Amino acid sequence: MNTVVSESFILPVILCGGSGTRLWPLSRSGFPKQFLVLSDDGSHQSLFQQAIERIHSVGGKDITLGKTLVVTNEEHRFLALDQLRELKDVQATLLLEPTGKNTAPALTLAALYAQDSSENQEHPILVVTPADQTITNPAAFTKALQSAIAIAKEGAIAILGITPSSPQTGYGYIKVKGDAVNDAYTVERFVEKPNEATAKQYLEEGGYFWNGGMFVLKASVWLAALKEFRPDIFGATETAWVARTTDQTDQATFVRPDKAIFNTIPSESIDYAVIEKCPGSKYPIKMVELDAGWNDLGAWDAVWQVGQQDQDGNVTSGDTLITNSKNSLVHASTRLVSAVGVENLIIVETADAVLVADRKNSQDVKHIVNQLESQKREEKNLHRKVARPWGWYDSVDEGERFKVKRIQVKPGASLSLQMHHHRAEHWIVVKGTAEITNGDQVILLTENQSTYIPQGQTHRLANPGKTPLEIIEVQSGSYLGEDDIVRFEDTYGRS
Repeated sequence: MNTVVSESFILPVILCGGSGTRLWPLSRSGFPKQFLVLSDDGSHQSLFQQAIERIHSVGGKDITLGKTLVVTNEEHRFLALDQLRELKDVQATLLLEPTGKNTAPALTLAALYAQDSSENQEHPILVVTPADQTITNPAAFTKALQSAIAIAKEGAIAILGITPSSPQTGYGYIKVKGDAVNDAYTVERFVEKPNEATAKQYLEEGGYFWNGGMFVLKASVWLAALKEFRPDIFGATETAWVARTTDQTDQATFVRPDKAIFNTIPSESIDYAVIEKCPGSKYPIKMVELDAGWNDLGAWDAVWQVGQQDQDGNVTSGDTLITNSKNSLVHASTRLVSAVGVENLIIVETADAVLVADRKNSQDVKHIVNQLESQKREEKNLHRKVARPWGWYDSVDEGERFKVKRIQVKPGASLSLQMHHHRAEHWIVVKGTAEITNGDQVILLTENQSTYIPQGQTHRLANPGKTPLEIIEVQSGSYLGEDDIVRFEDTYGRS
């Protein structure tokens, strides 16, 4: 008698809501660390792209992959979409949170989608991972994930436990009991972030693993457990989901839960809401050990640790020159950065900010971000060069009553039909063809041609060509803030 092995149907779930403040000034709220290329593995992929590719590596004979579910926020939806377009054979649905409510509501959105989607099997398995981690041994990750999927298929919750390499105080720990059976440990309990002495004790005793926030479980199991342990989160999220709206782009689907209802959901993590309550309950939880060079890149010191170090322990990126220096990270974004006679430093340069920090204090970068926020400084949120769904702009100069921008518009893309109360604009085409709406007039301009947009005039910039359009924009007026925009029509749903 032949044995038929049924397939496991999985949905990758990428939790993409973090802000990565400890990696400022490279990571900012408008362009957080998951969208950055930080690991030196030769792929030139962002952490977000790597997370998707890692999960897709498990597809095969007995595992069928469904659509990738990306849980992110409205502000980052086009960053995610642009990076998804660079991945081959990845179809995605973007579940857009109107505001961050931690990971439990985020996973609940994914589970509700999985439950409601007609394409899915009766009990789809969710493979859940943050978007901002790195792995240096993909083969070991794939093997561990396959074991976790087999556990979840039987109805248990599987968590990947990171093999600890040092007594870290920044991670929660998983305590297991007994030996592994078929790669699975029984989880005894979860432990909060310990002090250094306790962390050392955990490593000496054994049986403790770092909690990296990666879970594999059936959507139905998550919803049932959440309904039992946190019915308030379940009820509010389900109500917001029922009232959702959906729209489609050329490659992805945007799904938006009801904003007003979603804002009432209690903010809670996956661990606190459900996972830590599972040991000893009717929801069995197992752990699969992951020894794959995992790092959550939680601070610049971690980026240094996983980087390609030279003979003196230095990690460099961009246009850098270093002499007589050791164990330092130097990152140059826009200009030459040199270091002489330094040791154990973090030096990060961007177009509008420079960070210099002792490596051992790199966690404290968050205090600088807090100061930026309290002073309402734009360097907390945006780089000088800002990504937009239609392309990007770079504010190259600014002074009293004027600002100069370099703007690039993607082929076939357009800015919104808009007007400004406080400023006028001069546009000079330096590359490509521009279709310009200026009041009632629509004109085409090519290289070295220009036009003037008076204050209060309705206007739009579009690229009708097949190559990128670049213009120089000179603004003049009494107020030049980005919020002086009144949108009448917008391709990207911002009007």
